[in-house]
Amino acid sequence: MHFSPKNSLLLGFIFMLIAQFGLAQLGFAQNPLEIKGVFPQMTISSGYKDRSEAGIGALVPWADRLWAIGYVAHIKGSRLGLYEIGADMVMRKHPLSYTGTYANRYIHNPSNQALIGPYAIDTLGQVRIIDDLKTHRLTATIEHLSKPDSMVYFLSMEGLLFETNVYTLRSRQVADLVKELEIPPTAQVHFKGAFTQGGRVVVANNSYYEQDYLGQRAAGRLAEWDGKKWTILDRNPYVEVAGKHWPNSTYGNVIFASGWDRASVILKFFKNGIWKTYRLPKASYAYDHAWNTEWMRIREAQTERYLMDMHGIFYELPTITYNGNIMGIRPISNHLRMVPDFCFWRGLFVMAGDQNDRSNGQPQSGLWFGNIDELWQMGKPSGWGGPWYESKVKAGEVSDPFLMTGFDKKVLHLKHDANQELSFTIEVDVLGNNTWSTYATLKVPAKGYVHHEFPAAYSAHWVRVSCSAAADKLSAFFIYN
Repeated sequence: MHFSPKNSLLLGFIFMLIAQFGLAQLGFAQNPLEIKGVFPQMTISSGYKDRSEAGIGALVPWADRLWAIGYVAHIKGSRLGLYEIGADMVMRKHPLSYTGTYANRYIHNPSNQALIGPYAIDTLGQVRIIDDLKTHRLTATIEHLSKPDSMVYFLSMEGLLFETNVYTLRSRQVADLVKELEIPPTAQVHFKGAFTQGGRVVVANNSYYEQDYLGQRAAGRLAEWDGKKWTILDRNPYVEVAGKHWPNSTYGNVIFASGWDRASVILKFFKNGIWKTYRLPKASYAYDHAWNTEWMRIREAQTERYLMDMHGIFYELPTITYNGNIMGIRPISNHLRMVPDFCFWRGLFVMAGDQNDRSNGQPQSGLWFGNIDELWQMGKPSGWGGPWYESKVKAGEVSDPFLMTGFDKKVLHLKHDANQELSFTIEVDVLGNNTWSTYATLKVPAKGYVHHEFPAAYSAHWVRVSCSAAADKLSAFFIYN
């Protein structure tokens, strides 16, 4: 090319456009920068007004792109909103974006709309905002009990339950769960997950602070509603409720709810009108606070393949059940991430993040794209917990089942404050079908302690403990290394 003054002006104009908008925005192909599944240019960050957090609360593949919703803490912050990502791996902020605290997503199949945050998105990618709800901290969107074709429920972190018409987007409050569920006025409420199944709405509140740890208060909740009456199922903190609809199925349609107490992770399981309780180890105590659990999920990562993230461990969670029993749960890996959501998109497993708050500089978070099998390359599963942690136990009481499979070296610690020797019976469920065999009987002296090391490579699906006499402060605690 001959560099005449005219050509120089043209080149200067082109370089100015590239500098201002980037090659991708101008229609030129470019290879996005990628480092081990992270695209640094695909980051959301807040402004400096009332900066708090800049997390990515929910993800949903819809209308030929991936949608992400940002969140700040306590509705304080700026510059976040709704984002869409195309096949070019470029993140674009939607013009209707509103900065708020959102971590909800739901596909409303009757209307073919994706609901994420306070937005309704049709199959062409056209977005509408739900003005009635945009100022609320939205944590869950679920199926309506009586009008599933035209209505959904939205749950806010403050425990307000709304019903919304998916066509008009008009909303009205139907319940205040702080009042309905008798949550102590001294507690800061922190409602998280919710799910509708079998004519019931199940909600989770994960309020858990030092008073709750010390046993001076019980502010957490797992509760259900049949459209008329609320029933409290548990007063421990719960962070997620999930399940899968299996039409015309006798083995599906279960509900899972994940929470915790001082002793361990709690996994509630509902089937055939019965709630059962199972217990899992914790990989970290860093999650033992209401604020530090955002947002541990149970999601269908691939079709009919569920993952559970709980207290620093990823699990494979089967949703198929037989004979009213939960099938085997398998730990995948330990991790240190805060994972507000995850999904599959264009053959990639995508994890959202909550990575940098105001104490570390400008709040910002990004996404991770990879292969789901890479989860097994994270830390090897390990953890601790048990059915009893300085608990008051009755004579002959049998503990909840505690997960045993998928971990390596296993040690059981037994301790009590009774003024007599106690016998502990250890039972195992090898097949995972709720059939129990006696493994051993261990004797612990008065106000004493013993530990038992299981043989190398020994495992079973579940283990449980019972005690010969009552004790006011008794611990049965497993450590898996």
